[in-house]
Amino acid sequence: MDISDVVKDLQLTSTTGALSGEVSSVCYNSRSCEENSLFVAVSGLSTDGHKFIDDAIRRGARWIVHEKPFDSPDHITCLQVSDGRRALGITGRNFYAHPSSTLCLIGITGTNGKTTVTYLLESIISAAGFFPGVFGTVNYRFRGKTLPAPNTTPESLEFQRILRQMVDDGVTHCISEVSSHALDLGRVDDCDFDVAVFTNLSQDHLDYHLSMERYYEAKQRFFLELLPKSHKHNPYGTIINGDDPWGKKLIAACGGAGLTFGLDSGSDVRAEQFNLTLEGIEARVRIPGQTLRITSPLIGRFNLYNILTAAAAAFAVGISPSAIERGVANMKGVPGRMEKVSRPDEPHVFVDYAHTDDALRKAIENLLGFGNSRIITVFGCGGDRDRGKRPLMGFVAATLSDVVIVTSDNPRSEEPLSIIGQIEGGVLRKDITKITKAELSSEHKGKAYCIIPDRREAIETAVMAAEPGDIVLIAGKGHEDYQIIGKERLFFDDRIAARESLAKRSEARL
Repeated sequence: MDISDVVKDLQLTSTTGALSGEVSSVCYNSRSCEENSLFVAVSGLSTDGHKFIDDAIRRGARWIVHEKPFDSPDHITCLQVSDGRRALGITGRNFYAHPSSTLCLIGITGTNGKTTVTYLLESIISAAGFFPGVFGTVNYRFRGKTLPAPNTTPESLEFQRILRQMVDDGVTHCISEVSSHALDLGRVDDCDFDVAVFTNLSQDHLDYHLSMERYYEAKQRFFLELLPKSHKHNPYGTIINGDDPWGKKLIAACGGAGLTFGLDSGSDVRAEQFNLTLEGIEARVRIPGQTLRITSPLIGRFNLYNILTAAAAAFAVGISPSAIERGVANMKGVPGRMEKVSRPDEPHVFVDYAHTDDALRKAIENLLGFGNSRIITVFGCGGDRDRGKRPLMGFVAATLSDVVIVTSDNPRSEEPLSIIGQIEGGVLRKDITKITKAELSSEHKGKAYCIIPDRREAIETAVMAAEPGDIVLIAGKGHEDYQIIGKERLFFDDRIAARESLAKRSEARL
């Protein structure tokens, strides 16, 4: 593509060199540069792309988009801008020929539920005879291809590149989780969205956003800044949880939502009747002009909310009611989202990604309604992340569970026992007895907690202590198949560890 087309709409503060020639690629990682590349120097959170300009030029880059002055060889064209990150999105959109304009693009933001909603919509869109693509926490996938997901929402250049691949492969609808980081860093600013969906908001990522208000403002950008710029103009473009307090605030900021969803009778998409069991969900769901008969193997109240979210989004983009019903019924589960890993003759063991106090509360509350047996919760908190939620999660677990086992998550560079100590501060706000692992194994009665830093040992202890009918919730990591300890990324999967522990339990009881 000609350089003049690639840099169209850039706000240039200065230009040095000839603005002519064919661009072979756009890159912001110098190692990706080749002959006749355009390199965008982005001032990142952990490193500065300007440090790698010389390497990009050595590898063949001919055009450099930059914020800071640098000594340039004579054959290089320098394009100075005030915001390199913004320039990366614009040049990516131009180079890949604005792919979001040629498919239906649905964006989902919020603290909890995004991943499950993408899976539900993927199933619904497939049931309608269309071809979905997905950007999400678990992976990026389309037309039989699966790509790893280093970020929930990829960097702007990757987003445009993969969208172009989707369009070229015949994808008709793309569903994307849109994280608060992505919104704050402008990763999706140059996309034309058909629909923006808000699931809910609770404390998370305050290590980055610093306050709930700033976290909310990052989400709000999607609805007040990005969606109005879209050329799609869908009358149902905003879809907002009408039961969520932050959702109510967002509805007011938007001057009303295209569609609201929830269990409240005033919502546009709502469940009029429902039955929740450990076998799944049955519900009668009202959408504008029609009632859906929903059956789903997903469990719990928060998954009913996820189904309402997906139904609202599908309706907004013209999917038929019958396809919504089929798609919901066909979606059997999401990796690491209230994923049951036990068999019918074993204690109920679930693995869930819940890693905020609100998500943990919802997960445990979902399980409380399914019998009178004990809830045993195993969880930890990640290191080098929002420290404020640690005691909050401890308090929730101690309030709602019969037994709490506090363990490690991804401690990263922090001392695991230090993280556990902060969690314990929340646990101790409740009337709950601290016991040892041995006491738990000997069938301690009453509300109790213990500390087992080794995650595998913690999971095994919970499973071995569980009786038939008990429910074990292993929370925090979900689909992740690794544990980060120090600088090491070690293979670890809660689901495998739980399954191995169940097998060991069975052998011990023969």
